[in-house]
Amino acid sequence: MPVKFEEERCKGCGLCVQACPRGLISLNHGRVNTSGFYPAMLSDAEKCTSCGLCALMCPDTAIVVYE
Repeated sequence: MPVKFEEERCKGCGLCVQACPRGLISLNHGRVNTSGFYPAMLSDAEKCTSCGLCALMCPDTAIVVYE
């Protein structure tokens, strides 16, 4: 998996959703983390290019990009 989302650190701000040029990130409205937020999730890891824009935009450093 090229990108890992640390669900417990995510505050569901949606900045990563807006930053993804391929539109592969969304907030998981079917899940709530222990802080009460909807965490971000990657919909299709195969299509992710690991560009890192999502991680750059995340104010909570909840995203790790692997190359």
